[in-house]
Amino acid sequence: MNARLRRVIVSTAGLALAFSMTAACGKAGGDKKDSAASGDNKSIGLLLPENASSVRYESFDKPFIEAKVKSLCAGCKVLYNNAEGSAAKQKQQFDTLIAQGVKVIVLDAFDAKSTQGWVQEAAARGVKVVAYDRLATGPVAAYASFDNEKVGELQGQALLDALGPQAADDNIVMINGDDADPNAGQFKAGAHKILDGKVKKVVYEQSGEWKPTVAGQKIGAAITQLGKDGFQGVYSANDGMAGAIITQLQGAGIKVPVGGQDAGLDAVQRIVNGDQAYTIYKAYKPLADSAAELAVDLLQGKDVKTVATTTVDSSTDKNIPAKLLDAKIVTKANIKDTVIADGLYKATDICTADYAAACTTAGLK
Repeated sequence: MNARLRRVIVSTAGLALAFSMTAACGKAGGDKKDSAASGDNKSIGLLLPENASSVRYESFDKPFIEAKVKSLCAGCKVLYNNAEGSAAKQKQQFDTLIAQGVKVIVLDAFDAKSTQGWVQEAAARGVKVVAYDRLATGPVAAYASFDNEKVGELQGQALLDALGPQAADDNIVMINGDDADPNAGQFKAGAHKILDGKVKKVVYEQSGEWKPTVAGQKIGAAITQLGKDGFQGVYSANDGMAGAIITQLQGAGIKVPVGGQDAGLDAVQRIVNGDQAYTIYKAYKPLADSAAELAVDLLQGKDVKTVATTTVDSSTDKNIPAKLLDAKIVTKANIKDTVIADGLYKATDICTADYAAACTTAGLK
């Protein structure tokens, strides 16, 4: 074989190799839509909003959802991230899940108003989104939560009960949740539905942004504005904020009923101790189980209406299949029949050394 012929053969082979490598790279990198579409069918994304103002997400929601998914789909795995109070961080986590080829995402949005574009993009790529706890905007495939306006009604009623028969003569302060959270608006609406006309006046109302430090600042401003005797009760949208509010009130020498929501262990202990009047217990396991069932059904192409027994409307979409659960008021009188009876806490969890005497008085020991 002459030198010229050898050069032609080598050159042709090199071109063929380069072409094959280019084609292979193009297939591997691919279009983002193709990448998402070819993802495995055994992964479910789970995005929770924060871990500062409430311990519930890491302690209850996450492990309950993971356990239920595993029980329903042995080969399935849950890819979990927490936004740690940042909508921008949660968006990055959401995008990463889509890039990884996840087919279903359970999303508890930190800022539900910001998710419309995310969910639309996910839907265009064949990714189903289950809105969890708070209703994300955009074309979500299903929704699992509590009837949040009724939760607000329970909060309002519990505060009325704590104020007693003189409630009609009492002024109250309201420290609501984050305005960006649609749940906060529903809690607020439900509470006003019960309180308006049954208390003398809401004399101060602000958002605590779901942040205990902010709630503490707001109640401090209320004390400055109204004086120690200017209000007789405080509505707090959740327990994390209630704890900070109570600390500020105690520092100012003020003792009035304060209630929250979430049935956190520290809140239950404050109730036993007489520092907090009530909390709202939203059983996390039934909620987590419902979300896991919806996610697995969507993953497996099943009809979610076997789980979702009603529909709800968001600000962007209508007739979203939904599973809505009921909540309960927890006071010192029914701790044993609620959070202990359901196995959320043992009496020994609540009745640590600092609360031993109060637990004895409350009949928990």
